[in-house]
Amino acid sequence: MNEQSVRPRSGSRARALGRLLVVALPIAAASAWAIRNGVGIADLQDLLQHHPAAPVLFLLLHVVFSLLFLPRAIMAMAAGLMFGVGWGLVWASAGSLAGAAGGFLLARYVGGGIIDEAERTRFGPVLRRVEAGGWRAVAMLRLIPVVPHAAANYLLGLTRVRFASYAVGSLLGQLPMTVAFVQFGAAGTQVMVGRPDWIQPTLVGFAALLVSAVLPKLAARRA
Repeated sequence: MNEQSVRPRSGSRARALGRLLVVALPIAAASAWAIRNGVGIADLQDLLQHHPAAPVLFLLLHVVFSLLFLPRAIMAMAAGLMFGVGWGLVWASAGSLAGAAGGFLLARYVGGGIIDEAERTRFGPVLRRVEAGGWRAVAMLRLIPVVPHAAANYLLGLTRVRFASYAVGSLLGQLPMTVAFVQFGAAGTQVMVGRPDWIQPTLVGFAALLVSAVLPKLAARRA
C-alpha cells in the first residue's frame, strides 16, 4: 500500500474522530447531569400532565432519553401512567423506535470512516453475524437486558445493517420490555387512585419480562 492511499484514509478517519468528539462530549456531559440530578417518572408526569401536546412532547423526550443513555424504562412507565395501557403502548413503542432511529442515524453520520476495512476484518465474525442476521440479529440484541438501549443504537449505527432491518428489529426486540413497563406504569395509576385493577397489568408486565428473558435463550439453542 503506497503513501498516497494511506493519507486519504487517515484524513477521513481523523475527520470522523473529530465529528465523534464534537457530538460525544455534549452527550456525555448532558447524560452525567441528568443522572446526577435524578430525572424520574414524577418529573415527567408533572411536565406532561397538563401539556396540550403531551404525546408530541413525550416522543421528543423519548428521543432525548435515548441519546443521553437514560433508561427507556422510565419513559415506558411514564407512558403507562399518563396514557393508560392502550395509548401508552402506542406512544412508548413509537418513542422507543424514534429514539433508536435517532441514535443509529447519528452514529452512522458521525462515525462514518471510524471503522476501516482492516478493523472490519479483525472484528469480522461479530460484524458479519449482525449484518448478515438483519432484523433478527437486531431484535435478539435488543432482547438482551445488559446491553443499554443507547449503546446498542450507537454501536449498530457503525455497522452496515440496513436502516429498514434495524428499524424492524428494534421495534420487535424492544416490544416485550416496552409492554412490561407500560403495564407497570398503568398498574401504578390504579394503585394511586385506590382501585384493585392493578393486578392484571402487573401480571401482564411480569409475563412480558419473562418472554423477554426466554426468547434469547430459545434463539441461541436454535442457532
